Amino acid sequence: MVITLDPDAPEETIEAVLREAAKYPRVQTKKYVFKGATQTLIEIHLVGDTVRVPTEPFEDLPGVRSVVRVSSRYRLIGRHDRGQQRFGFEYNGVRFDDEHVNVFAGLCAVDTPQHVELMMRALAEHGVVTTRMGAYKPRTSPYDFQGLGAECLPWVFELAGKYGIRVIAMEVTDARHIDEIRQALDQTGWPTGVMLQVGTRNAQNFELLKAIGRQQEFPVLYKRGMGITLEESLNACEYIAAEGNPRIVFCLRGVKSNLGDPHRNLVDFAHVPVVRRQTKLPVCIDPSHSVGRRYAGPEGILDIIHVTGQGLIAGATNVLVDFHPCPEKALCDGPQAMTLDQLPFFLEYVRRVRNTWQEVVALHREQLAARASHA
Repeated sequence: MVITLDPDAPEETIEAVLREAAKYPRVQTKKYVFKGATQTLIEIHLVGDTVRVPTEPFEDLPGVRSVVRVSSRYRLIGRHDRGQQRFGFEYNGVRFDDEHVNVFAGLCAVDTPQHVELMMRALAEHGVVTTRMGAYKPRTSPYDFQGLGAECLPWVFELAGKYGIRVIAMEVTDARHIDEIRQALDQTGWPTGVMLQVGTRNAQNFELLKAIGRQQEFPVLYKRGMGITLEESLNACEYIAAEGNPRIVFCLRGVKSNLGDPHRNLVDFAHVPVVRRQTKLPVCIDPSHSVGRRYAGPEGILDIIHVTGQGLIAGATNVLVDFHPCPEKALCDGPQAMTLDQLPFFLEYVRRVRNTWQEVVALHREQLAARASHA
């Protein structure tokens, strides 16, 4: 059961809810604070044997907005009965929600300081303040490049500070990587921020998910598991939130299926509205790992770019995409990385598709208003 309070509900209301909940055995209470785009909501979750707990005593309390029996497993990340309230979070000056579009363009795997600097300089020239930089790389083969690890973190963070990059999406594969990132940021004076990325291979590494959830410094970019259901991936996000960190961006990256050939994965971006409907998580798309190659259509536009449009027109607001100054020299996923001269077109494409999405939403609302006026 989820009890949502009015934004300006006094402390007495919280105490009254807790007193009422204490009347029922085998019921525990947990308080959560969710920051939306326009207001902050407080929720009291009743967990346990709540079948026989009536809703009326809570609904009658002043300051209680709603009482919802939650049948969904997503107690924390679920949208429940929140209507059109927009949720999200801000981190290091960057907003992650349904309104602000962020492009995490960068290197799948960090290789040289020169390549990192070229990438960040190009982003800065176009006003982009988010990037992806892989320091820890789980690979299918034990003989493939596994990433530079902690040794590259100081100079990656210093370069990010030099070029005004505010958030770096960086995959971690072990809980100790969180400490290494924190130590490198301390060493360099925190010139940037890091969003911890859970890769598809660790989508159900529950001990890692718990460790990421227990820390409060870094938000999380969770990538859907390549071979598990959407529900299983969303439950993995619930693990993170249940440990105390609800600042999660959910990333669709394609699923493992030969039905998607010749693409690397079957593109699953039709699930963007599903995730937005079922949860309050901002949605990201990863077109690079979905397609896997720099294939182009008859007009010369890359499949990766077309696929990006599919996700954006469905309402995604974050894009995780591979670029590299010299893809032929990349140590990981070079064949799918776009080149820096393609960055301006890609960013303009993102802007125009997002504008189209906003126009479609406005048109829909106009039609709804017209129907209501004639009813």
